[in-house]
Amino acid sequence: MEQLTKRKLPTRRCVGCGEHLPKNTLIRVLRTPEGEIVLDLVGKRSGRGAYICRSLSCFKKAQKSRRLESSLECKIPDEVYARMEEELSVGR
Repeated sequence: MEQLTKRKLPTRRCVGCGEHLPKNTLIRVLRTPEGEIVLDLVGKRSGRGAYICRSLSCFKKAQKSRRLESSLECKIPDEVYARMEEELSVGR
């Protein structure tokens, strides 16, 4: 008999709450090679990424503690945080 092998689901750590979750349940925040900060909902764009839960509370934690800035290795302006928060709210 052929034995089926279970594929391991890739996990990533949320920068807000610190939990390890399946990659497909998280949103990728991306710093593009041009230096722009965007939400990568598909997870395929090139650049440096950090993962965050789909909850506003995790986003607020990451913003307050500057964990996104640390992970993306750049300063994130308040306007960008406001735009990302709006996109997260709409995407629910």
